[in-house]
Amino acid sequence: MKIRNNPIYKSALRLAVPMMIQNGITNAVGLVDNVMVGSIGSEAITAVSIVSQLIFVFNLAIFGGLSGPGIYGAQYFGRNNMDGFRNTVRIKHWIGAVCLIGGLLIFNFAAEPLISLYLRGESTNVDPVLTMSLAKEYLSVMLWGLPFFVVTQIYAGSLRETGDSIKPMIAGVSSVVIDIVFNYLLIYGNFGMPRLGVKGAAIATVLARIAEMSVTVIWTFAARKKHTFIKGLYKTMLVPFYDMKRIVKKSLPIFFNEFLWAGAIAALTQCYSIRSLDIVAGLNISNALCNLLNVVFVALGNAVGILIGQTLGASQYEKAKKESFSLMWFTGFVCFVLTVILVAFSGIFPGFYNTTDEIKGYATSFIIITALFFPVQGFLNALYFTLRSGGKTFVTFMFDSVFSWLIPVPCAFILCNFTQLPVFAVFALVQAADLIKVAVGYVLIRKGVWISNLVGEQ
Repeated sequence: MKIRNNPIYKSALRLAVPMMIQNGITNAVGLVDNVMVGSIGSEAITAVSIVSQLIFVFNLAIFGGLSGPGIYGAQYFGRNNMDGFRNTVRIKHWIGAVCLIGGLLIFNFAAEPLISLYLRGESTNVDPVLTMSLAKEYLSVMLWGLPFFVVTQIYAGSLRETGDSIKPMIAGVSSVVIDIVFNYLLIYGNFGMPRLGVKGAAIATVLARIAEMSVTVIWTFAARKKHTFIKGLYKTMLVPFYDMKRIVKKSLPIFFNEFLWAGAIAALTQCYSIRSLDIVAGLNISNALCNLLNVVFVALGNAVGILIGQTLGASQYEKAKKESFSLMWFTGFVCFVLTVILVAFSGIFPGFYNTTDEIKGYATSFIIITALFFPVQGFLNALYFTLRSGGKTFVTFMFDSVFSWLIPVPCAFILCNFTQLPVFAVFALVQAADLIKVAVGYVLIRKGVWISNLVGEQ
């Protein structure tokens, strides 16, 4: 496909690149943890991988919960309605608090049963008892960072909806610097610091989360002349019932979608782990690298949602439809470039880990398979955020999480438990299932069923 010189591409990149950098830095925090912890041994890698899957579900629940108000926020900003925008930010605070309390309760009282779900496979290289101990130790510290993560997401998301993604990016840079420094000091006990292993990695991550939140919040208030929504934001936390009702109504499908989708990803990993604990370690190494690059299509998807949302809020419907197709193809093209990069590094990156050749081989194969489906994921993300920009949250709920639990998860469960099909073939088949969503989503976009001005419906 020929990518023409279209101004919408520049607008998308202007908004997405800082998000890519910030999210890339956020994932780099996990990558640094992975590589440094990977030098300790296979049990440490597996323990961090399991806990990361659980934290991932929480993070996606926060993302989903805050995305609903974010849809309205982008449209309110496009309509230059700051009172409406402030109400969306207040609702984010309430949603974030509820999700945080729920997450802390679950992780505190159900940690061991959740971790044990991933320790049912056998391995000659990984000790499940030691892995459980390390995972519980790592999780107990990581929980302290969750409140700071939630506040960061509230502010960073609100800034992006105004078109400012620079401040969250710089906050992310500060966090990764903090994480790298304290990982080096606390994992290995350098410069007289205690040698804490996986616990040290968790402490470093919490400190990074604190730094990221501090920079984001302080800078937002310091620039309140520019970010006028912050003026009077905390005079009250009450939201008019009408606004609360309609925004929460749109938000709930997104929350459950992200929560259930993340749960589906965790369930898929659990299915693969039945074959061997080595597979969990291999997937962890693969995900550490792939997640660093998938921020590109995630950020572009977010940019698509914001740009199309602002255009819908301005009632420019034909322009929104035309630009949605341009951005979908553009995102797919960019992700094709990422495929080449990932395949090139597939055999190099696992070598940084102090683990067995078998686990490194698993990691290399998982990286290659994931890379081959990157263009599909990019196109799919653009489809998803376009549908969501018009408030079609129930459609995206069916399109994403319901689909995941009806097709990929049962497919992986059956193939892993009742067939001798190699795990790489199972993994590839599960990835290929997303082609069904691409076809359905493309038809929905072409029909224009998503086009809606939500802030004009009052």
